[in-house]
Amino acid sequence: MKALSSLFAVGLVVCAVAFSVAKDDSKKSPLEGVKCLIAGDNDAKESKFVEYKEGKVYFCCDNCVKKFSDDNSKYEAKANHQLVKTGQYEQGACPFSGGGLNKDASIEVGGVKVSFCCNNCKGKAEKMEGDKQIAELFGKNAFEKGKFAKVEKKDDK
Repeated sequence: MKALSSLFAVGLVVCAVAFSVAKDDSKKSPLEGVKCLIAGDNDAKESKFVEYKEGKVYFCCDNCVKKFSDDNSKYEAKANHQLVKTGQYEQGACPFSGGGLNKDASIEVGGVKVSFCCNNCKGKAEKMEGDKQIAELFGKNAFEKGKFAKVEKKDDK
């Protein structure tokens, strides 16, 4: 009986530890690793945001919020990229051709997986770097061709 009781106690401890670890993961910030889209070296803060395309884009401070609010067209590609990085939007088609996605033709761009219709489009994107790559893959035309769409969450309905 003591052995069964000890085994039960060990099981309870294991469950408690597993629950506490899972609970800690839920405290993870949705903005972990997300940088301000204007002051790119600074971390974005949940309290510093602007509503944009039925979502939110995040900044490090009120000055960046104001800069974006004054002329958001200047930052459109970076804002679109952040919408995808934060899981508010997802890609539906190739950002160059508008064609269907090939899971084997993908690259990572600033922490976001971007897929293409073929290896030719993938190769075109791989030749770009930094802000040019963000502009070409998340700018207005690419966002439309790529059929990026708002992710509908269950609690949004």
